[in-house]
Amino acid sequence: MYDVTRTYDSNYWSQVTISNHNPLGRLDNWKLSFDWMRDEFIYSMKGAYPYVVDSSDCIFGPQGQYYGELDFGNVLNCERRPTIIDLPPTKANDTTLGLIPKCCRNGTILPPSMDPSKSSSVFQVQVFKMPPDLNRSELSPPQNWKINGTLNPDYKCGPPVRVSPSQFPDPTGLPSNTTAVASWQVVCNITQPKGASPKCCVSFSSYYNDSVVPCRTCASGCPGDSARTCSANAQAVLLPPEALLVPFEKRTTMARAWADLKHRTVPNPIPCSDNCGVSINWHVLTDYSRGWSARITIFNWDETTFSDWFAAVQMDKATLGFEKMYSFNGTALELNGVNNTILMQGLPGLNYIVGETNGANPEKDPRVPGKQQTVISFTKKNILGINVASGDGFPFKVFFNGEECAFPLVLPTNDSNRKGSTTILSILVAVLVFIIVHQ
Repeated sequence: MYDVTRTYDSNYWSQVTISNHNPLGRLDNWKLSFDWMRDEFIYSMKGAYPYVVDSSDCIFGPQGQYYGELDFGNVLNCERRPTIIDLPPTKANDTTLGLIPKCCRNGTILPPSMDPSKSSSVFQVQVFKMPPDLNRSELSPPQNWKINGTLNPDYKCGPPVRVSPSQFPDPTGLPSNTTAVASWQVVCNITQPKGASPKCCVSFSSYYNDSVVPCRTCASGCPGDSARTCSANAQAVLLPPEALLVPFEKRTTMARAWADLKHRTVPNPIPCSDNCGVSINWHVLTDYSRGWSARITIFNWDETTFSDWFAAVQMDKATLGFEKMYSFNGTALELNGVNNTILMQGLPGLNYIVGETNGANPEKDPRVPGKQQTVISFTKKNILGINVASGDGFPFKVFFNGEECAFPLVLPTNDSNRKGSTTILSILVAVLVFIIVHQ
């Protein structure tokens, strides 16, 4: 929302409110940009700040000629397309920059399903106008809005639409509302740009198979020089479980040794890794007559830390049997009338995933990812036809901080079932041979 709250002949104050209405979307370290269409410039702000503080475009432009008496040393930004960033929490009570409700959160906006009190961000901006708009009723919002975050979904914004003036609670605490002078609404929807790569990946494993099925090759892109050392087109090879704790560039030796041990062929050159900043391993842990369980491990391979993180999984049949999550907070959600989503987040005081760090001996030991893990239990009661080992025990979509993750191309196979089938087939062949011989 772009709400003009005070207006004068040459300038006005606007309050910008960024609200998140998507139950699985979020923003971290948000950056907001737009275009001034009538030579406006930002004089001052509260609750946020320009990414670049620069008044040179005004000094050498028409603004400097018209506002000859104005001290442009106090002007914050004169770019035609400024970029706005949030302030850190330490500025929340700053008398000059802060004291704006819902400001100063390092640019983090959570989904309302996770925490409604942290699902919006607010700042105020003082805008100076230029002729011929020097009239307090002449108000034009900026155009071409764009917002994005760190390891978050991409958003595409529509044009500002004039709406009924917003109303705000009286700042003095009186039981009345203050009405904005004019209001515009900008709607930004999650979009997937053509050719964009996901920033998180999922691997699968299970109690009935000793190999890990990694995410698909180059799911988050491959380095430019990778073509000389690995294949960007070959299907990812199975890994030993301990390889999940090792950085991508250190897994080649382990993958080759595991393939030799299991008598599997490995493409030459070996497939590249997924190169995702965040990887999530979904491990089917147990399966019994009345229920089953899975273990979820989140690895952070980036130096960026994640506070107030959340993840969500979508499953066809199993969500109805969701019972408990033991080390995270877990909640079953109904989205668009379908009850197939489980939202998970860290417990209070534990909702922080650190970045990748050096090992105990940096010269020899590989780097160590930030990691959090939980077990989730399900019941099979009143769920007809659920078969955990055949695929019902795995999600069909996983989100981390609102970003949809890439998936493996196959599911773990049930080795015990395959060995059992082979044994039965051998017995049938032996019986058939015995009958033929005796005939």
